[in-house]
Amino acid sequence: MGYIALLTTKLDESVEVATSMLGLGVISHDASRAYLSASGTHHEMVYTASDIDAVDHFGLVARDADALSELRDRVDAAGYRIVSDEPLVDGASDGFAFVGPENFVFAIYRTMERPTDVQAPAFGPDRYGHINLHPQDATAMKTFLMEVLDFKLSDVIGDDYAYFLRCNPDHHGIALIAGRGTLHHHAWQTESIADLGKLGDRLFNVGRRLIWGPVRHGAGHNMAAYYVEPSGAVVELYTDMEQIYDDLRPPIEWDSDDRTWFNRWGVYRGEDFRTHGLFPAPLDRFNMTNKTRGI
Repeated sequence: MGYIALLTTKLDESVEVATSMLGLGVISHDASRAYLSASGTHHEMVYTASDIDAVDHFGLVARDADALSELRDRVDAAGYRIVSDEPLVDGASDGFAFVGPENFVFAIYRTMERPTDVQAPAFGPDRYGHINLHPQDATAMKTFLMEVLDFKLSDVIGDDYAYFLRCNPDHHGIALIAGRGTLHHHAWQTESIADLGKLGDRLFNVGRRLIWGPVRHGAGHNMAAYYVEPSGAVVELYTDMEQIYDDLRPPIEWDSDDRTWFNRWGVYRGEDFRTHGLFPAPLDRFNMTNKTRGI
């Protein structure tokens, strides 16, 4: 999992909340774009000023040059539209970007700069961890992630309802719950449940609120707390996620009526929680002349 890039109508406010509430560090920030990071890389979050709030794209890291080449071959063979033959943002190198299912754009790259002159924030998460999507066809998105991008299936919820998929030892890098076709939240790993409480205190002190948590999930086992950022996306701070080191570990299957996959500590079912989120931005922001493959 490399980074997440969002379009926002409130660039300065988005950066302020990401730094003062979540604790990300600013790598660079001008009138049009801001790069932020938790782990010292050039970026794990990109905000771009826009007249809409929307998902720009998701950045994913290829294991090596051979993996990058194979991923490009798979994308071409599957007929997905290439929108760039190079990375879409500063800091990343050796990559390409394409339009995946339901118009979500994925940028695959090999390396990311690590600036040496950036002051570390006084608090904040260890790193960017995962995203949660609410695709209209969760099963088709699951198939794409597994067959094209080589994600592994960790958990299955109900019948064609939800899937948790991993691309590293974390239980999930991308979670899918059938919905309206949106990004619901992006998530950041921290060391302790105490950090979740401190996040709640920081939000309260400026008149904001957590919308849920701290909570313990069944699928993934992580403890989490959530708030809504200025763009309308949800931000999750989490800790204690299950780690899976066996690629052959069979997925855990949950009955759709067993809501402990979602909430082990209470009875909240999350109906209003799921109303938040961002749709993918229109594709006319890309100049696809001479870069488009048949879809």
